[in-house]
Amino acid sequence: MWVIQPAGKSRIDALCDPVVVSVTVLDQEMYTEAEAARLLAVPPTTLNYWLEGGERRGKLYEPIVREARKGGHPPVTWAEFVECAWLRQYRRKHQVPMKELRAFITQLRDKLGVPYPLAHARAFAYAGKLLIVEAQEVAGLDPEYYLVAPVGGQMLLTPPAEEYHERLQYEDDIVAAWRPHDDPNSSVLIRPNVRFGRPSVAGISTDVLWEQVDAGASIDEVAMDFGITPRDVRWAVSYESARAA
Repeated sequence: MWVIQPAGKSRIDALCDPVVVSVTVLDQEMYTEAEAARLLAVPPTTLNYWLEGGERRGKLYEPIVREARKGGHPPVTWAEFVECAWLRQYRRKHQVPMKELRAFITQLRDKLGVPYPLAHARAFAYAGKLLIVEAQEVAGLDPEYYLVAPVGGQMLLTPPAEEYHERLQYEDDIVAAWRPHDDPNSSVLIRPNVRFGRPSVAGISTDVLWEQVDAGASIDEVAMDFGITPRDVRWAVSYESARAA
């Protein structure tokens, strides 16, 4: 564990305590780019651009998620995967210009004092929301693309930001699980230290459960064989069926 002090001494920065970052979790190399793209359901070229930047119309652009290019196709860390999950969710709702997104992430990274600000619960606490509002304004993000909107004296997450936040589970301020299934009631989760970061329910890989049902076993039979509930088996099958569709 190591401590990073928030950058700067602005009024809003002073509202936040130093961040304790679990290097072993956030920096843990999880996936190849191809695997991460498949789990996030985004084109591999899109994911590579988010991570490494690239050339567009003769101009070279910096990465959005990473602070700097790593070169080639290095493994995707847990923190990078989580921030790409935010980009996936946000881009599905808003076609935000990448220039503005890049500026916003850079601003938020500097204000929170961590390389991957959206991998922390702290970004969504009240003081963190204030920092997001400030970062949005400094980055010149159009108000229709805001993550946090001041409403009636409160700092409210916009629908895309709320949908992203609801997919997450935290441990010690850090994202410990992400729900890949679009259904908010689903028990399918991706955890960095469970099944090597593959989608699972109750610690069992969803593809393993789906294969059993696809081979002819009943939901109840599979649940009994693996010692889990029929509900979890149904969610695993629902998730894998949606991916295959």
